[in-house]
Amino acid sequence: MGSEVSTGNERAGRGRIERRQAILDGAFTVFARRGYAQACVQEIAREAGVAKPTVYNHLADKESLYREAVEAAADRIGARGVAVVEELRAAGDGDPREALTAVARKLLLAYACEEARAVRQLADAEHGQFPELAASVRERTALRVRCALADRLARLVIAGHLRSCDLELAAEHFLALLTGPLQYRPDADLDDLATAAVDVFLRAYGP
Repeated sequence: MGSEVSTGNERAGRGRIERRQAILDGAFTVFARRGYAQACVQEIAREAGVAKPTVYNHLADKESLYREAVEAAADRIGARGVAVVEELRAAGDGDPREALTAVARKLLLAYACEEARAVRQLADAEHGQFPELAASVRERTALRVRCALADRLARLVIAGHLRSCDLELAAEHFLALLTGPLQYRPDADLDDLATAAVDVFLRAYGP
């Protein structure tokens, strides 16, 4: 009997891309719950609603599952961060403090969510077996958002809301002002963190 029939859980007609995404999502959920060593492919298959052989049809082994599941989640987090930063497009016409604070709070929500925390933990936890994974996650999340933010900050410079500066460095400083406090005060009020971060940033980079 084929693997697609044997589970009874796979939706009829589900396409290959959709099945692969379900597998990656299921793998991420299981790895976040159990860690790499304790997770098993059978549990991942159940979580994804597919047969175990279907998992291997899409990804060759547990190592590939781990790497690709974490990277796929990192891509989602990076995309959400870029979408938030894009809201600064209209900041040139209004109050930059208000716009930066709104973006800062949404970025904090993105960084503090359960999925983002799990990505960071999973990327760091298995550094010995996946030495390149932390760098890949950083490229897909922090560096991607920094690049987008630098572009948005350039518009604020042109509008006269910020002084002329090294935009990549300014973006890095802005993000550090948000993510740094989360490491020490993960339960801090996000509105307070956003307000404080923008205040310090504008003191440094205001015109």
